[in-house]
Amino acid sequence: MPFMAKPLPPRVKLADVAERAGVSVATVSKVVNDRYGVSEDTAARVKEAIDELGYAGNLGASGLRMQATNVLGVLVSSFEPFSAELLKGAARVAEGEGFEIIAHSGGASFGWERRSLARLGGTIIAGALIVTATVLDADPAVPVVAVDPHYGPNRLPTVDSDGFTGMVGATRYLIDRGHTRIAFLGGRAELDSSHLREAGYREAIQEAGLELDTTLIRETRYDPALAREATRELLMLEEPPTALLCGNDQTAIAAADLARELGLEVPADLSIIGFDDIPDAALYEPALTTVRQPLQAMGAEAMSMLIAMVRDDAEGRHVRMPTELVERDSVGPPRPGPLRLG
Repeated sequence: MPFMAKPLPPRVKLADVAERAGVSVATVSKVVNDRYGVSEDTAARVKEAIDELGYAGNLGASGLRMQATNVLGVLVSSFEPFSAELLKGAARVAEGEGFEIIAHSGGASFGWERRSLARLGGTIIAGALIVTATVLDADPAVPVVAVDPHYGPNRLPTVDSDGFTGMVGATRYLIDRGHTRIAFLGGRAELDSSHLREAGYREAIQEAGLELDTTLIRETRYDPALAREATRELLMLEEPPTALLCGNDQTAIAAADLARELGLEVPADLSIIGFDDIPDAALYEPALTTVRQPLQAMGAEAMSMLIAMVRDDAEGRHVRMPTELVERDSVGPPRPGPLRLG
């Protein structure tokens, strides 16, 4: 069934929030305007109702609320290099088609996508790109395209990249250069693309006839601090790895920083490969070998799909874009002797 844009929903009012919270409209107004005279428990209940209903306050009344909006949203949990590159590609397409963009950070708490769509969908924006969505279990009021969602391709139109093949290629690249002790710093366990990248690593290791040593596999949740901790633990092993495959470039850079602090050289003592090819990858010293996701192209493809859906020109679909290994300076042959930490 084609993914159709729905009629714009009615705007949530103070009275709706009051009814949901079981308080008066005056009490809701005090909470919204941060006035005195409301207990902490009552204020918390009102704020919960606001989140659940997506009350937009004066945002809609300020002239941004339009019945035929030409504004599209790019919704993220936080702004970081991955989403910034996607946004560049999305903005280029939207501007070329006569649309404006609102970039909105919904926070990392569970259900941020629902709250963001409830606040903006149909009142401010005519459609939305949601980047790395964690959950969206209700029909959205406007067309939605998910970019690299946690759950993988599902009922929503989706754009992602071929992380499995990309990581197979990166692992083979290290094996071809003589590495047999290759560690993997994975991303978030709940993210489908993380599973695919780890699966690609495992596939290439087993395909080469090497032992799959699970002590060399660590979860970092794409957190540089956790990547540093995991790298330290791996380098302290009795038989440490000679190479690291990382779930994204930020964790790869964190691992390289930690290696340098321990007196090691990349790639003389430790080879490192990242994933994404954010701008910092090429600027790092040594320049980071990485698996390139076409991030701007992914953002552009997702925005083109969204605009077609908003115009009712096409239904949503799943697009998986290719990845490629970018060879730079962070990979060399295995070190000739034991690892010597400074």
